[in-house]
This record gives sequence, C-alpha cells and structure tokens, in this order.
Amino acid sequence: MTNQIEIGHQVFVQDGGEEFGAVRRVLEHGDLVVYVENAGDFVVGRDAIAAVHSGKVIVRPDGLDAKLRAAIDHAHDAEEPGV
Repeated sequence: MTNQIEIGHQVFVQDGGEEFGAVRRVLEHGDLVVYVENAGDFVVGRDAIAAVHSGKVIVRPDGLDAKLRAAIDHAHDAEEPGV
C-alpha cells in the first residue's frame, strides 16, 4: 500500500474528515514522515496506515503514539474561524 503514497499526499484520521498534515517522506521500510500542522514532523508506522486513495492517506488513530494523537487534536488551533 505504501508504494501508492507520494510526497504531498494529505493525511487524515478518517475518510471525509479534516486533514491534519501531509506526507514529507516515504521511508524505505514503509513508514512515513508526516508534517502535522502546528507541531512539526512525526513518523507514522506503516501498520497505522488504513487506506490510500485519491491523494489521501487515512491512518488508524489507535496505531499512533500519544504525542502524535495530541498534535493531531491541535493541528488547526492557529486557524482563524471564517477566514
């Protein structure tokens, strides 16, 4: 599945939800380096990838570490409503 992932693909915790970041690198063994808005780069293990389609990577929240889940929860905090 990771052979379909490209740099720049948007990353989501659910299909149809709001993206929280973008793929920066696909590592040799299938893990991803993902830039999370307002938090920086995180490694997402290939086992946490639930689906890949239409330029999107969907990850399973239960496959992510607590620090990354917390960053995802605050990825859009700096955005101004209605802008």
